[in-house]
Amino acid sequence: MTQNSKIAIVTGAGSGIGKATAMALLHDGWSVVLAGRRQANLEEVVEEAKALNAGSRVLAVPTDVTQEDSVANLFAQCVKTFGRVDLLFNNAGVSTPAIPLPELSLEMWKGVVDTNLTGMFLCIREAFRVMKDQKPMGGRIINNGSISATTPRPFSIAYTSTKHAVSGLTKTASLDGRQYDIAVGQIDVGNAATPMAMKMAKGVPQANLEIKAEPLMDVALVGKSVVYMASLPLEANVMFHTVMATKMPFAGRG
Repeated sequence: MTQNSKIAIVTGAGSGIGKATAMALLHDGWSVVLAGRRQANLEEVVEEAKALNAGSRVLAVPTDVTQEDSVANLFAQCVKTFGRVDLLFNNAGVSTPAIPLPELSLEMWKGVVDTNLTGMFLCIREAFRVMKDQKPMGGRIINNGSISATTPRPFSIAYTSTKHAVSGLTKTASLDGRQYDIAVGQIDVGNAATPMAMKMAKGVPQANLEIKAEPLMDVALVGKSVVYMASLPLEANVMFHTVMATKMPFAGRG
């Protein structure tokens, strides 16, 4: 893959894992389209890219992944500016406060499902539509699953349900993408130091409902992991990749 053909779209790019991954891709020579709901956050990432002399390789496109038209516009702007799409990092996601299940409203449930599941589907579908028709055909999609895709936390039924569903999206899209040379994989992240996860350091409920602080890892390591997955030729695919703080309570009983 030549440098000019390395074109990525990153959703949820204005902060956290999305921002860290966008910066890692820029460092690696990719051109990156930043998608997110808050334009001011995206513009901050653009300014950081300019500081790396990568301003010509970055484009901010305010996007609501729950809306078909907004997702279609995101991909259209990418193709208009850079000519194609080689990578989608399907990262945008939200969660609810950690509240007991009986107190979770339908509105809160739907808000998580709309972004984490429907939004991810809409981005996958649009990526397929672009990647199957471009020349050369194909590309790569990396979905952000979270370790909640396999192991839940207390008081997280909406988030955990959608992240379990992401694994189904990944597996099925991987099968459906084969005929178009589209490789689909998933990264499951545990306790990266982002604004969303900083509560882990202060103490969060464990399986027995005891409150304990948990170790965090540098969010930049997630970006490096995505760059590695994206660096493979399309004949190879990292189907599932877990990167986590080494000492967090995840394996076994913690």
